[in-house]
Amino acid sequence: MRHLREFRAGKPAFYPDQAVYAEYACAAFGLRFRDIDGGTGLVFSVASKTRSIHFGAGRCSWYPQNNSTAGTLASDKYFTNRILEDAGVATLGGDYFFLRERHRAHRPAGHEREDAFAYFRRLDATAFVKPLQGSRGDFAQVLHGEAALDRYLLAVSKHYDAVLIQPIMTGREYRIFLLDDEILYSVRKYPPFVLGDGVRSIRDLLIAHDADLQARGLSPSSATAISEPLDIVLPAGEHWEIPGRMNLSAGGRMAFEAPRSEAAFTAARKAAGAIGLRAAAVDLFSDIGGDPDAIRIIEVNSNPSIRLLEESDRGDLILKIWRHTFSTVGLLDDV
Repeated sequence: MRHLREFRAGKPAFYPDQAVYAEYACAAFGLRFRDIDGGTGLVFSVASKTRSIHFGAGRCSWYPQNNSTAGTLASDKYFTNRILEDAGVATLGGDYFFLRERHRAHRPAGHEREDAFAYFRRLDATAFVKPLQGSRGDFAQVLHGEAALDRYLLAVSKHYDAVLIQPIMTGREYRIFLLDDEILYSVRKYPPFVLGDGVRSIRDLLIAHDADLQARGLSPSSATAISEPLDIVLPAGEHWEIPGRMNLSAGGRMAFEAPRSEAAFTAARKAAGAIGLRAAAVDLFSDIGGDPDAIRIIEVNSNPSIRLLEESDRGDLILKIWRHTFSTVGLLDDV
């Protein structure tokens, strides 16, 4: 069988991962892949002997085994928290706030920009804030002080309608990928870092790091606003971890590793089931306060990226996900 890298070879940089993996899986399962958007990979079909199904990449749902209601609920971080808390699953909590006046007459009071500051003060003016329906770690960061919140809301309002403000909590962060009740894999998440070169200061390295993020359509890190001295020149090869978000797309790292307690897997299964997702990646904290059984759900992802599997040469897991997808939509019935 052809290696996954052969399907990636020659594709333009913008070509969607989902289309690459679909073509790879089609070759493995005897299905026919057809790009129907002039080679962009954004719209494609997969056909068996008797039927054909269309798929979308980019902003489309990648996993048709998830129904649209479950996928939409999972995309709203506040809705997700409410559903999980009702099911007895611990979350980070928090509240949502709109950044624009539009549609104000159609929503309940207490969730406007001015209300965000009152809520922020109740958290001692220190909180983790992120777009309510954001992804890839965009604008997800810790804020200290009302001036920082004011600047943040102004910047975010250019791109998003609402934010979620949450109390800060720390622990070991994991992503657990599930297909129905099966744990497909578990990874521990680590923060991004800059690498010293013996010449540039941490500040200059962060400026270069942020420029790369912005070139990829992501917000810069918030590390330049921290109180630590940033004018230090790191020796060549030394790592300096960037605090805050750990998303792979934002430079974070992941390593295959299981949580220390089975309680994390139990919480992940319960979270995905409560939302109604058949394919999901559950992000959570474990070991909160040093207790392996202390678990809090961060997010439930209905459209998770699996680029890590390609980078880790785990094509077998990519095929397992696509077998589940193709089986769900009936494409393997006559293969």
